[in-house]
Amino acid sequence: RADYILYYKPNIPIAVIEAKDGSHSPDAGIQQALAYAEILDLQFAYSSNGARFVEHDRTTGTEREIPQFPTPDELWERYTKHKGLKPEEEKVVQQDYLFDASGKTPRYYQHIAINRTVEAIARGDNRVLLTMATGTGKTFVAFHIIHRLWKSGKVGRILFLADRNILIDQTKRGDFKHFKDKMTVIKKHKIDKS
Repeated sequence: RADYILYYKPNIPIAVIEAKDGSHSPDAGIQQALAYAEILDLQFAYSSNGARFVEHDRTTGTEREIPQFPTPDELWERYTKHKGLKPEEEKVVQQDYLFDASGKTPRYYQHIAINRTVEAIARGDNRVLLTMATGTGKTFVAFHIIHRLWKSGKVGRILFLADRNILIDQTKRGDFKHFKDKMTVIKKHKIDKS
């Protein structure tokens, strides 16, 4: 568990901080911060003893002591420059997640899957394969990807397929219920396998 995670926007993490007490050098936690940054797919890792700060920028591979933390906008600018995101792509990547009254939020690995997929599609990748194990929330992840792409205006129509009608019905009542009348279910009971 990371000591602190910095978010550019809700559900868009950008940096991790490993905090040590004042008896440690400011770089004492940088390796631990880098390990968390790698696990969480974050570009910036920091270590601090409360008085001084060390930054490791994974976009450039540089490590340095800094007088103060960069602002969220400075970090975002460095991140988008490294990723080569154009302004119209940035709009898609920054699209908010849907928050509802249930309080259900994506787990860290779901954040990574959602954010990487949205970023890839924003850059123009037309074919993205997302592979997740049984029980890891693929439908929940698909909903957040679809919702962000749809709300940002990147896509107008989306086709969601499942191999059984019961899965479609469950999805419509569950994670996809927020689409309400914007969603149409097409069921075909017999499929010509030829």
